[in-house]
Amino acid sequence: MLGTNYDVTERKRMARELAEKHELLRVTLHSIGDAVITTDADGRVQWLNPVAERMTGWRNVEACGQPLSEVFHIVDEATGQPEMCPVSRSLCDDLIDDPARLTQLISRDGTLYGIEDSAAPIRDAQGQVLGVVLVFHDVTEQRRMGHEMSFRATHDELTGLANRSEFESRLQRALNDSLQRDSAHALMYIDLDQFKLVNDACGHAVGDQLLRQVTELLNGCVRSRDTLARLGGDEFGVILEHCDVEQAERVAQKICDQMEEFRFVHDGRRFRIGTSIGLVPLDKRWSHGDAVMQAADTSCYAAKEAGRNRVHVWFDTDQSMHTRKGEMQWATRLEQALDEDRFLLYGQRIVPIRPSGEGLRCEVLIRLQDHDGSIIPPGAFLPAAERFQLASRIDRWVVRQVFTLLASGHPELDAVHTLAVNLSGQSISDPAFQRYLLELIDSQPVDLSKLCFEITETAAITKLAEAGSFIQGMRRLGIRLALDDFGSGSSSFGYLKALQVDYLKIDGQFIKDVVHDPLDRAAVRCFCDVARVMGLKTVGEFVEDESILQELLELGVDYAQGYLIHRPEPLGRLLGLTGQG
Repeated sequence: MLGTNYDVTERKRMARELAEKHELLRVTLHSIGDAVITTDADGRVQWLNPVAERMTGWRNVEACGQPLSEVFHIVDEATGQPEMCPVSRSLCDDLIDDPARLTQLISRDGTLYGIEDSAAPIRDAQGQVLGVVLVFHDVTEQRRMGHEMSFRATHDELTGLANRSEFESRLQRALNDSLQRDSAHALMYIDLDQFKLVNDACGHAVGDQLLRQVTELLNGCVRSRDTLARLGGDEFGVILEHCDVEQAERVAQKICDQMEEFRFVHDGRRFRIGTSIGLVPLDKRWSHGDAVMQAADTSCYAAKEAGRNRVHVWFDTDQSMHTRKGEMQWATRLEQALDEDRFLLYGQRIVPIRPSGEGLRCEVLIRLQDHDGSIIPPGAFLPAAERFQLASRIDRWVVRQVFTLLASGHPELDAVHTLAVNLSGQSISDPAFQRYLLELIDSQPVDLSKLCFEITETAAITKLAEAGSFIQGMRRLGIRLALDDFGSGSSSFGYLKALQVDYLKIDGQFIKDVVHDPLDRAAVRCFCDVARVMGLKTVGEFVEDESILQELLELGVDYAQGYLIHRPEPLGRLLGLTGQG
């Protein structure tokens, strides 16, 4: 008998190691959180790990031998169109993968998974493709959170509408389209007329309810392709795409009509809201969104001034629009002037019509020094300051300068009886301004009896509660108060009971023609009678000649102010303080 013996120890060792590595690989692929599918060179499924089984809905035994596209069905997340198989993609050397591509896997039962995948060919020593290994994992929750964060970044939380930043981006795209394709679009700037009334009367939470209801109403007036955004507060914007100005005006008027009929109901109370709309055609005349938004804002403001709940369409020849544009430019100039300290204080004497031996009385006036050294009167910039909420900042500057002056200790100030300082309606209703004023009083002790704050009658009537509270607070500190432009804002004097002022400054419109106009004379006499009954002193403004002064004396006016008495001059010079401006 002939036999051959072979030593198979090494072979068995290698087989055992190979089996151990195979088992290790199998356990690893079963344990990892990623889904894994392997295919042969023809793209037929050979194996799935448990995660792949769960996500595809195919069991391993069912999937084996099936084309990969049958088991691994993927589509573009945005369009729903079928995506190229990652196995085919991995075998295309010249195909560049798109990192921004968002893919969805549709499982066997129809469940959608947002996935990220990668595939790599398996090659032998000679470089021949033996198959492909496909790895993918579930990113559905990450994508949901990403979409939610993106939505929050571009949308208003309260209404779900696009926010201002997103609106401005879309507006610029519309402008670019107009320039490149000569297409016509339109912009609407919408402001609610009576939102503040609801907010103040019922609270912010109820105001939010109103904004949500208005959002539903506006959504019903525009097309789904149009952009509706909340720009802030009670302001909304609409971009009407491929819409000429005539059609846009019909849409805007529809909104006005529906808002005219709309009533907001809360706690048994009904509120009429109304809306003012500025409409601007988006065409080749505009190159940048800022200019269009300015035009729309000023058009909206013109609609408010014309009576509210109406549409104002922008026209290049519209003089009121150019006036508003000028005010916007003033806003920037005023910001710079405040930063650069270029305001100046002037003063104009106020004298007793019957000599009394009192010290110096004067009204503190403001001027603006331009970069070229010229002096700009307040009438040129104060309307813009009121319009763009800068009046309170200017008032702070004036009050700070006056307090510094009174605290300077100059002996000439002993002769000063009264410095009358004008305050805007914005300041008397601004808690921050009032805190600033009280802090100023605490930090710079001055003789407060020399101070008199002047508030216009219109501002006081418009904000009667705030004005009354402010006046009471100042009087407790020893500061006197004057009601400026008296007679211009009301047909009734009943409100005077709520305003404990010391002086009534009769509006100049009644003074200028008091000598020749019996009606003006009767009005001034009436004002003086009211003042005497209430124990107040009167001041006649715009006294420009002797005949007016004599008439005021006969009518019983106490003080006179105007060009006949004194032309305004730098306050320091008026007070006799060398070097004071």
